[in-house]
Amino acid sequence: MKRNYFLVGFVILAAMLVATAIVYPRAPQLVPTHWNIQGVVDGYSNKWTLFVTTPAGILAIMGLFAALPWLSPKRFEVDTFRSTYLYIMIVIVGMMAYFHALLLWAAIKGPMDMNRSITAGVCLLLALLGNVLGKVRRNFYIGIRTPWTLANETVWNATHRLGGKMFFVCGVIGFVLALFRAPFWSVMAILAAGALVPVVYSLVLYKQLERRGEV
Repeated sequence: MKRNYFLVGFVILAAMLVATAIVYPRAPQLVPTHWNIQGVVDGYSNKWTLFVTTPAGILAIMGLFAALPWLSPKRFEVDTFRSTYLYIMIVIVGMMAYFHALLLWAAIKGPMDMNRSITAGVCLLLALLGNVLGKVRRNFYIGIRTPWTLANETVWNATHRLGGKMFFVCGVIGFVLALFRAPFWSVMAILAAGALVPVVYSLVLYKQLERRGEV
C-alpha cells in the first residue's frame, strides 16, 4: 500500500518532467515565476529552473513524508492513519504539479490570471484535505495542531471532525468564488474562517472539559 502511494508520486513527477521537456524549446530564455498581489509578473527565472524548482520541492515533500513515521514519538505515530497520511502527501504533490503546469502555461502562452488560478487551486486543496481530515489521528506533523488538540485526544478528534467539514465547505465555496472572479478579499475571508473556527473551537472545547475535570 505504502509503495503504491509513492509510485503515484513518482509518476506525477515523471509526467511533470516530460511536460517540461516538451514546453522547453518553445519557452523564452526568461520565464515568469512570480506574480504580485495584483497578478502582475514581478519575477523571472532562467527557463532551465523549470526542471529543478518544483520537481525538487516534490522530492523534498515525498522524502519528508517518508521520514516522518520514523521520527514520530510513541503515542503520536502516523501509522495509526497511514493511508490517510499518504493520501495527504499525494494531494500536496498533485497540487504542486498543478502549480507547475500553470508556470509552463505562462511560459508559452504569456499573460494569464495567475492569482485566480492559484487561489482556485488552494481552495481545491483545502476541500480535498477537509474530506479526510476527520481521519487524522493525534500527531505532531499533520492536522490542526493547537496546544489544546495536542494535549487531549477527545479535543483532537472533535476538532478534526469539525475542521474537516469547515475545510471542505469553505474550500468548495472559495473555489466557486474564484472561478466566478469574486473579489480576492472575499475568497480570503472564506479561507480564514475555515482555518480559524476549528482553532477557536479547540480552545473552547478544552476549557469545557477542563471545567468538568475531564482533562
